[in-house]
Amino acid sequence: MSKKYHSVMLIDDNEIDNLINQKMIESADISEHIYTHTGAKSAIEFLKNISKLVDISNQVLPDVIFLDIDMPLMDGFQFLDEFEKLSEQTRSKCKVVMLTSSINPQDVNKSKKYSYVKEYINKPLSQQTLENLDI
Repeated sequence: MSKKYHSVMLIDDNEIDNLINQKMIESADISEHIYTHTGAKSAIEFLKNISKLVDISNQVLPDVIFLDIDMPLMDGFQFLDEFEKLSEQTRSKCKVVMLTSSINPQDVNKSKKYSYVKEYINKPLSQQTLENLDI
């Protein structure tokens, strides 16, 4: 049985992947709200702005962030570097799941250096993957 989250965020420059993953999350019924971003920069700005709204930030911040690694302008690892600069409240609320098509073992190892990365999953999301998500 999978956990139910208030909200999740998808960050992927590929809109088709975002759409497929969004549909998977909807059909798995694990989240009330799904935020999608096609760029890591806009996602970081969103998180920064929400964390300033102390009264509502806990209700709006995503419980889980599904983060693609390979993106233009700001990749997943650059996002994580910026994520580490956010408030402690934001960092403790948002659990990061690396969602990637990369089979590069260096990416897996690099993602383990970030304490906020809880899982490393290959694209696309599947019902099975979502059911087994344990964060």
